[in-house]
Amino acid sequence: MNPPIRKPHLDTLAITLLLLCCGFWGFQQILIKSTVAEVPPLWQASLRMAGATLLLLLWCQVRGVRLFQRDGTLKGGLLAGLLFAGEFTFIYLGLQHTSASRLTVFLYTSPFVVALLLPRVVPSETLKRMQWIGLTVAFAAVAIAFSEGFLHSSPLASQRKGDAMGLAAGIFWGLTTITIRSTKLANDSAEKALFYQLGVTALVAPLLSLALGETWSFSYSAQAWTSLGLQTAVGAFASYLTWMWLLRHYPATQMASFTFLTPVFALMFGVLLLGEHLTLQLALALVGVAVGIVLVNRR
Repeated sequence: MNPPIRKPHLDTLAITLLLLCCGFWGFQQILIKSTVAEVPPLWQASLRMAGATLLLLLWCQVRGVRLFQRDGTLKGGLLAGLLFAGEFTFIYLGLQHTSASRLTVFLYTSPFVVALLLPRVVPSETLKRMQWIGLTVAFAAVAIAFSEGFLHSSPLASQRKGDAMGLAAGIFWGLTTITIRSTKLANDSAEKALFYQLGVTALVAPLLSLALGETWSFSYSAQAWTSLGLQTAVGAFASYLTWMWLLRHYPATQMASFTFLTPVFALMFGVLLLGEHLTLQLALALVGVAVGIVLVNRR
């Protein structure tokens, strides 16, 4: 396969796709939140990843994309898959010990992991001073949005454990991006990069679900299955495939700044769909993230 043509900056197409992905990922948090009472979290992840893997195999069959030829991507692909599975594991385990707001802040340290480590193997991904300022502004905005989770909770030992798991999930997320960008996966198809991640997680998540004693069932309400369907088809398949395609053509460090929009979108959907209150923190966060993204991506 020919190496992809990489662009030095995000163009209109990339920005549009990133906004759509982050918007749905924010909405997906609402879907997971509304479904977790009926479908246990890791069993929910197992169904999502297995379903998305099947959709990806069907997509590749129709489009003639080869997934199983020897092309030197196995080592990097398995590493990316294990990191991807580790990220989700730490997220779900961390939520058992700390609040979602605290975990979210630690999770979104991921762009800093990418910005710090990726230039060591891909020098063209190095950020300039103003871009670092933008990244910091965007992260600070997210921290402000979720500040209530820090102000009204005591730092218990269990909570610190959950915070550490949130930080580990963020590190794993960043390392997954670095692995994809710095190994032979960078020059292979977006489908194959995603296949490694979905496939490994589809194998790992059920084992973890059993280990945690989650109850498996397929007798769920229509609302739960609709939620799982959207999480699978749009979230784990379409949006992740789009993200993999973007990683092949655009700077990962600039793309990472857009992920700060995801938790802000989640809060906005909470206001619009769940009747939650529109707070000053949310308004400031939206402005702050927007300013940070502009600074990171300015030429």
